[in-house]
Amino acid sequence: MNASTASTNSLITTPLITGTLAAGEVEVAPATIRKWVQLGHLTPAGSRGRALLYRLEDVFAAERVAHGRHPSPTG
Repeated sequence: MNASTASTNSLITTPLITGTLAAGEVEVAPATIRKWVQLGHLTPAGSRGRALLYRLEDVFAAERVAHGRHPSPTG
């Protein structure tokens, strides 16, 4: 990961992970991550070569949306 993949609007950089690692974190197939991108549930936060990179918190949010679960009111 290089500095160009991080948000320039933030002083704190969030680590970005590949689709394969993202899939492992939420126990789905990598194809599911790609489908969430197609459906608009998940947006890549950067890239490394041809590989798209994602913020882990965005992956968890997409998983909640895809499975009809919403965050609790307390966060």
